Amino acid sequence: MEARLDKWLWAARIYKTRTIATDACKNGRITIGGQPVKPSRMVKEGDEISVRKPPVTYTFRVKQCIEKRVGAKLIPEVLDNITTADQYDILEMSKISGFVDRARGTGRPTKKERRAIDRWSDDYGITPLFIDDEDETDTQ
Repeated sequence: MEARLDKWLWAARIYKTRTIATDACKNGRITIGGQPVKPSRMVKEGDEISVRKPPVTYTFRVKQCIEKRVGAKLIPEVLDNITTADQYDILEMSKISGFVDRARGTGRPTKKERRAIDRWSDDYGITPLFIDDEDETDTQ
């Protein structure tokens, strides 16, 4: 039995929509045997599909060719996840480094930084710029 690659990727819950799965194929993120494939490629049982979702490349072995989406509990009957452990290490490192590598002063302040700003402004009697003083000026 065979199934279209884009339908299988969607049915096996690797991608949320079939359109996203098709775009991933067209952009060369899906490979079978190291070769980029088209969304219309037919997959069969035993095929090893590599899916690149930066920074990780997941690898799956097709156990069942399906074109109708199944529940999450039935996914182990549809595919084997044969992704190597080093790929998961890369994923974990990118999650950790995303928070550690943020340069001070870029983006919104963290909760800790916000509290420090509040303490500093209270100590020196400084009113932050974001407080609206229109109510006080109307009464004078």
